[in-house]
Parts: sequence; C-alpha cells; structure tokens
Amino acid sequence: MRTRGWQGDLPRNSEEARSRILDAAIRCVDRYGAQKTTLADVANEIGVTRQTVYRYFPTVNDMLAAVAAAGAQDFLDRMAVDLAHVTTAQDAITETIIYCLRVLPDEPAIGLLVRAGETEFFTKEATTAGAIALGASMLRRLSVDWEAEGYDETAMQGLAEMVMRIWLSFLQYPTHPPRTDDELREFLRAWVCPRARTSS
Repeated sequence: MRTRGWQGDLPRNSEEARSRILDAAIRCVDRYGAQKTTLADVANEIGVTRQTVYRYFPTVNDMLAAVAAAGAQDFLDRMAVDLAHVTTAQDAITETIIYCLRVLPDEPAIGLLVRAGETEFFTKEATTAGAIALGASMLRRLSVDWEAEGYDETAMQGLAEMVMRIWLSFLQYPTHPPRTDDELREFLRAWVCPRARTSS
C-alpha cells in the first residue's frame, strides 16, 4: 500500500482495509444513491486509488451487495426481537412481509438500496440463492416450530423465495391509496399465506 494513500492513515491489515472501503461505500451510496455511486467515488472518499478498491470489490455490484450485507445481521437480530410474538407459519409470512415493507427502506445500509428509484439492483440481488438462504435464515429466527408445521429445509427455501418475491412486488408497486398495516395483514392472510403444511 502507498504511504500517502488512505488519507495518511494506513489500515493494519486487509480486513481493516476492506471494512474501511465498505464504510466509504455506504457513505457514497447515501450521498449519491445506489445507481450513481462508482468505485471512483469510493476511492476518492477514502483517499485511495481505484485499483485499491478494485482489489476488494471488482465491480460496483460486488460493492453494493456488500453494502446490503453489512446491515443484514443487525437487521435480522432486531427483527427477531420485534417479531418475538409470532408463533405460526401464517403469521410469520404475514408479519415478515409487513415488517420488511415498513422497516427496510429506512435501514442505514440495506435501505440505501431499496429506496424509491433504486430498486433494480436490489431486485436482482434479492432473488439470488444467497439472498434466499438469508431469507430462510430470517424466517428460522422466529419462534415458529417450522418442522411441526411441515416445513423441511427445501420447503423453507421455497417459502423464503416466495416471501421475498411478494415483498418486492409490494415495494415496487404499492397500492394507491396505501394500505394500512392492518389492511395489508388482512389481504395477506386471505390471499397469500398458506395454511400449515401438516395434514389435519
């Protein structure tokens, strides 16, 4: 690393370098928006060359995916606390969708990518295998006995994909006038949420 880079404060190791680049990326996305942020913006923000940023994030999409992932763990921890009252599969599906619609747009990292006009990248990322696995992990954090309700690992992956696709559709195409949480809850329970998968 060049001694005059990093605004005169060299990172101690590669892990710290990546973390500082990611922090700079979050600030740039906040300032310019996800669609307009470039690797050059991030390099200028932290005082390094573009080649240094490329070393850790070869493309803008790699960097934006890391921005979203940076906020995922904290978000999932808080969601598990906020939805601790949820104990059935039907409620888990309903309340997860409503919670994400209400909370995600204001998240300091993930929310940067889902604000109005900046959903194209996130739409593509949210339906990847990694994002679906994250969604399944999110559902498993809730106090639901998924096995008793008939959801094995394959079913959890399918359920997570369905929840993410429905959430994205509401995010991109909201109703006018907007539904209240209770109105959306009634709609989801009537038309989206399956009954428990176990036979009666």
